[in-house]
Amino acid sequence: MDRNTFTGMFLIMIILAGSFYFFRPSEAEMKKAREIEHQDSLKKAGIAPVVKDTTAAKTIATVPTVDSLALKGPFGTALAGTSTNTVLENENLLINLSNKGGRISSVEVKGQKTFAGKPLILFDGEANKFGLTLNGAGKVINTNDLYFKPVKAGNTVTMRADYGANAYIEYVYSLKGLSNKVDFKINLVGLQQVIAGNAVNLNWSTVLLQQEKSIESEHRYSAPYYKYVDGDVDHLSVSKDEKEELTKGKIQWFSFKQHFFSASLISKQGFDKGSLEVKIPTAPGQVKFYDANMELAYAHAANQSYDMEFYFGTNKFSALKDQGYDLEKQVDLGYWPLKYINRFIVLPVFNFLNNFGWNFGLIILVLTILLKVALSPLTYKSYLSMAKMRVLKPEMDEIKAKVGEDNQTLVQQEYLKLYKKAGVNPLGGCLPMVLQLPLVMAFFFFFPNLFELRGESFLWMKDLSTYDEFIKFGVKLPFIGDHLSLMCVLMTISTLIMTYFNNQTSGATGQMKYIGYIMPVIFLGVLNSYPSGLNYYYFLANLMTFGQQILIRKMVDDDKIHALIQQNKARPADEKKKKSKFQQRLDDYMRQQQQAKK
Repeated sequence: MDRNTFTGMFLIMIILAGSFYFFRPSEAEMKKAREIEHQDSLKKAGIAPVVKDTTAAKTIATVPTVDSLALKGPFGTALAGTSTNTVLENENLLINLSNKGGRISSVEVKGQKTFAGKPLILFDGEANKFGLTLNGAGKVINTNDLYFKPVKAGNTVTMRADYGANAYIEYVYSLKGLSNKVDFKINLVGLQQVIAGNAVNLNWSTVLLQQEKSIESEHRYSAPYYKYVDGDVDHLSVSKDEKEELTKGKIQWFSFKQHFFSASLISKQGFDKGSLEVKIPTAPGQVKFYDANMELAYAHAANQSYDMEFYFGTNKFSALKDQGYDLEKQVDLGYWPLKYINRFIVLPVFNFLNNFGWNFGLIILVLTILLKVALSPLTYKSYLSMAKMRVLKPEMDEIKAKVGEDNQTLVQQEYLKLYKKAGVNPLGGCLPMVLQLPLVMAFFFFFPNLFELRGESFLWMKDLSTYDEFIKFGVKLPFIGDHLSLMCVLMTISTLIMTYFNNQTSGATGQMKYIGYIMPVIFLGVLNSYPSGLNYYYFLANLMTFGQQILIRKMVDDDKIHALIQQNKARPADEKKKKSKFQQRLDDYMRQQQQAKK
């Protein structure tokens, strides 16, 4: 097996391994498959599947049965009651507060709709739990089980659960106009002799509901985020169940992040420590289950207060940045250095273009043109280097015929001599392309996480933040999924055409000539479920690169390049130039390989 064959086989193995990685089933899909398999096995065995009666559970929650002795104990008057809701509302939010637990039971983000056109509810129902857990009077007290007394005054609601005379737990919610923040204050009054220990625990658990067209896409970009007071923003896994203990210092905030929306809790004093957990549910319409347990220091004061803020709203970068506390770092702009390219170059240019009020399809077009103009010097150098290699190819073929294909070491050594005489750098075409890669890859993270594209249409694409369905299969097919995106198909075709012309320019032969056609097909399967805005950008980038190459080809004369190479070869001074250390080591290595082979 010669070197080219080995290289080709090695690259094919990498591509196949990458395809297995990208197309492996998600945790949610595996859970769902196991659940369906279990139900099928029960049916085959003649056993009826167990169905939970949620109606009974709701009835019990509404009209609880309480032991008469418990009514005389701690918080006895708060153990029984009837569930009622109190509404807090402004121009941005509609919040329902339940007296059962004194908690926020549901949040609607005004001005936003789900992909199905329904009101956008971040969370709702009994799956949402929020409250304190504390040790007092010889037992564990959970405020989720208590009925609070609501008092509303303007845009402030006070929830109070009485322990006894002048002793109570109080939650105060305040919502200002044109704000996505809810001021939240916990008051523990007269409980200094009741609460045992030096800490109380705050728990918040909820199930976030599907808002977008593709729940797989929401899985991909949803995770619990957190930030230490003196640290950077971090998050749990987006692809599997995970639980993490947060013990490295005071915690500034944590956030239950979805693809385009977040529910965050900020502590002004900081949480002493805590834990976060994420699970991928199998029920339809549910994105992630999140659970947070945070510890608050308790100093046994007569009036202990904790000041906090909720944020309920979009993951628009500028909106999150306005809230402070580095909340905007929840927006995944890529790994280093991609996130810096997106944050300090791409995003400011995009916001500048957005100020003109253009359609977002036009903005992406202009953004792509500006990028291509900025990279045009590198594109020119890359093409020029490939043209030089193409001109040298006849001489390289002569060397290979003279030395013989069996002696690859000597062939490569003769190639290096030819490159040196001709003044050609064989890596000259690769280096400019490598320098362009960070900018090209940055857009892979930029467009899928750009809130501004949500719900925006262009041409046949109804929503640039998700895929367009050219063909819908009705069933999920291997590799491609349950649909075919027209923009992804156009992007793939343009990439194949680009590959063909690149092969013509570089003079690629053998297996390397065909390997370039495999990657576009792989990308068809990978990017088919990605936003149409991203595929539209790649499609435009391919067209503009093709146009640049046609223009450069007219500017570059192969005959002049050949004459310049011959002039370089005729200069005897070039032969006398001192070799670099790298060149010397490379020549020594080639010589050793040649001697070993002899």
